[in-house]
Amino acid sequence: MSRPKNQNYKGHGLSKGKEREQGAPIRFKTALMNTLMDVLRHRPGWVEVKDEGEWDFYWCDVSWLRENFDHTYMDEHVRISHFRNHYELTRKNYMVKNLKRFRKQLEREAGKLEAAKCDFFPKTFELPSEYHLFVEEFRKNPGITWIMKPVARSQGKGIFLFRRLKDIMDWRKDTRNSDDQKDDIPVENYVAQRYIENPYLIGGRKFDLRVYVLVMSYIPLRAWLYRDGFARFSNTRFTLNSIDDQYVHLTNVAVQKTSPDYHPKKGSKWMLQRFRQYLASKHGPQAVETLFRDMDNIFIKSLQSVQKVIISDKHCFELYGYDILIDQDLKPWLLEVNASPSLTASSQEDYELKTCLLEDTLHVVDMEARLTGREKRVGGFDLMWNDGPVSRDEGPPDLSGMGNFVTNTHLGCVNDRKKQLRQLFCSLQVQKKASN
Repeated sequence: MSRPKNQNYKGHGLSKGKEREQGAPIRFKTALMNTLMDVLRHRPGWVEVKDEGEWDFYWCDVSWLRENFDHTYMDEHVRISHFRNHYELTRKNYMVKNLKRFRKQLEREAGKLEAAKCDFFPKTFELPSEYHLFVEEFRKNPGITWIMKPVARSQGKGIFLFRRLKDIMDWRKDTRNSDDQKDDIPVENYVAQRYIENPYLIGGRKFDLRVYVLVMSYIPLRAWLYRDGFARFSNTRFTLNSIDDQYVHLTNVAVQKTSPDYHPKKGSKWMLQRFRQYLASKHGPQAVETLFRDMDNIFIKSLQSVQKVIISDKHCFELYGYDILIDQDLKPWLLEVNASPSLTASSQEDYELKTCLLEDTLHVVDMEARLTGREKRVGGFDLMWNDGPVSRDEGPPDLSGMGNFVTNTHLGCVNDRKKQLRQLFCSLQVQKKASN
């Protein structure tokens, strides 16, 4: 149950601190009218709460969090869909700042080889605060392409590519004259980031990957990786000759669907399973294993970079949407992490993916208190980090005496979630009966 502080509690059914009764309906609240609402309304034993009614589970937007989180009392069982300062990872400038700091820490504590495992984000500068450092770097490498991104916007808004400092000067004039300050922060900062000029292309088109990571706790760090995700393609063949064409360079669906050529059923998205199979046919399974292992490293290192600064609250969880770009050398690059990945479906396949993703998220959050806490897989989610790396159960025996270790991730692999959930909950029921 949640209730704002300083509110008159008269008529509230539960006293402060009292647990939700076993079998009582789970009261949910959300302002998001998309796939999420469909999943919540169809979940057995869950009932919707509107307006100021008390709730047990709230999938809120970040603006509500910013205005209300610090003024809301929450009982033990209550869960909410964001960490208080999620922006340490999901705002572009903060993400880079934390990754740079973490890389320096690793270099001091573990050496340059370990620190090099953080080299998965392009060279980035925050503007206007690092403008002079950026200019210095810009002049070292004349002619290369840079990309400018507002730190707190989404869906490709405000992004542009440039190769001349004059373009930055024009941008600075424009931002001084702009009164559009409706984003998360009052003064809009940007990042200037070296553009990946050699993206891996399929059918001549650029794409990036959307991958889902669910964090249940930062102290200790407990993170799950979802098996499904998708590649998002641009509608226009890639070229560096036209840096002003956003349909060539920005793969965001919000951008691409405004293209005159857009058709959601003509290959704008590939499921990750299809993408993984395509790469294996082109480059062999070993190259694909290496690529996906490098992506695992991105997920873990990025979460570790903010582990000490995120306010870890037992009431909070976060479903992150990671955006990954692959270059021609099969190196993955982290573009950004989204605190509110789109839950609106652009096709039937997309709807099915997001419905299953959200159902499995609710299974892991476990408002019904059915799990034991020892599970390594729940539906399409695999536990990849639990205060340390989690290994797969399968794999050939290790004769070195060091112990067999393969990361417990199955990104882009077969997602037999329905079968797994049936087996899981059947097994839990048997255990519960045996213990009684």
